[in-house]
Amino acid sequence: MNYLIFRKMKSLRTCLRIHQSALNSCCLVKPCSTYSNEKQTHFGFKDVGEKEKKEAVLNVFHSVADTYDLMNDAMSLGIHRVWKDEFMKTLAPGPRTKLLDVAGGTGDISFRFLDYVGKDALNAENGAHVTVCDINKSMLGVGEARAHKLGHSSGISWVEGDAQELPFPDKSFDCYTIAFGIRNVVRIDLALTEAFRVLKPGGRFMCLEFSKVTPPELESLYDFYSFQVIPPMGKLLAGDWDSYQYLVESIRKFPDQEKFAGMLKNAGFRFVKYENYSFGVAAVHSGYKL
Repeated sequence: MNYLIFRKMKSLRTCLRIHQSALNSCCLVKPCSTYSNEKQTHFGFKDVGEKEKKEAVLNVFHSVADTYDLMNDAMSLGIHRVWKDEFMKTLAPGPRTKLLDVAGGTGDISFRFLDYVGKDALNAENGAHVTVCDINKSMLGVGEARAHKLGHSSGISWVEGDAQELPFPDKSFDCYTIAFGIRNVVRIDLALTEAFRVLKPGGRFMCLEFSKVTPPELESLYDFYSFQVIPPMGKLLAGDWDSYQYLVESIRKFPDQEKFAGMLKNAGFRFVKYENYSFGVAAVHSGYKL
């Protein structure tokens, strides 16, 4: 009798192992999410869990989506337009360039790309194309509405997606751009790894982001403007103090030029360099996938 019970228990254990193995091979061995509140990061000057930061950033950009471009003009006195024009000239896309513009929901970089390559390139077979990828539906909605008003109907597509888990195959794009978005990513290192993955060999990574002001004499003036002018301006023009308080705090938490260049190298990029705009208020980082 004991022998029969032993055989049945052994058989049951074997079945359970087979069943568990099948479940693991499907999906259970994979993490349910890239984000966890057990891992700490920062949201502005506050320490938060990764999942909490993701949700908080989503809420910030849902809140500011409709006034995002207006506030960019007000905060930078219009200089961000010059920075973005120079950014596109440096990228210098060709008539067949396939660009991925990440965190580019409102279309500022993508529309410059379309204008730069021209209609002939956009309408040609296997011609230039830009894919706008943003995690925030509200920002994408603003961008698509702008595209319609500006007559940009060809050569552009809109995808909701996370910079840390891009929904694209390996080696899909010639260029990857991200402008004023990477400092809002929860795990910058994962975003850079994904950028490297989706670029073709020879592909170029370019990032435009607020950075560290280089002459120390300007830091106090820059800090005064950032913390004493921008949040009240956000309240006045957009009815939102807190979101703009976070945005200026997030700039201070972002790695400086040299540290971010080091992160690019660690992600596998080569020929990494950067150029300061407006005394380092913003900087362009560039690197290649060999």
